[in-house]
Amino acid sequence: MILLVIDMQKGIVDEELYGYDTFIERTVRLIEAARKNNVEVVYVRHDAGPGSGMSVGDDDFEIADQVRPEQGEKVFVKTINSCFGNKDFKEYLKQQEDKRLMIIGLQTNYCIDATIKSAFERGFEVIIPEGTNSTFDNDYMTGETTVRYYNEDVWENIVDSVTIEEAIDMLSRK
Repeated sequence: MILLVIDMQKGIVDEELYGYDTFIERTVRLIEAARKNNVEVVYVRHDAGPGSGMSVGDDDFEIADQVRPEQGEKVFVKTINSCFGNKDFKEYLKQQEDKRLMIIGLQTNYCIDATIKSAFERGFEVIIPEGTNSTFDNDYMTGETTVRYYNEDVWENIVDSVTIEEAIDMLSRK
């Protein structure tokens, strides 16, 4: 199993995210549990292009301090919503025998959604721990409604939704 941490970058890890405190607490717990149990933690961050403020060299592009990668953990960069848009990431996953991805991070309705659907189409078992993806209010829905809509409806038949306790148990059993 791989714990895939998506877009946990300084520019968007913000207290305005839906359920911010719970989201951060659970994300940190899962990363710690994965490391403790020798489950690989892989990070992907989004590069929005030069001048965007969220590109290589920008402080907001860096991974947030609360979830900073440890030395030796892989970090990939993507320029589209799905992590599978990065050729090196795709090739890396092809080499893995275990086809389980536990996906956490930001934002529910953009990069998390695109990555989940891409992973499912490629035959991965996708695991989504409750309260470990989030987003902001938008012109159409609150962050809460958006998170609930994707987690409880859109992904209903393509992911294994688990509680945080079940996720930690899965990481301890690999």
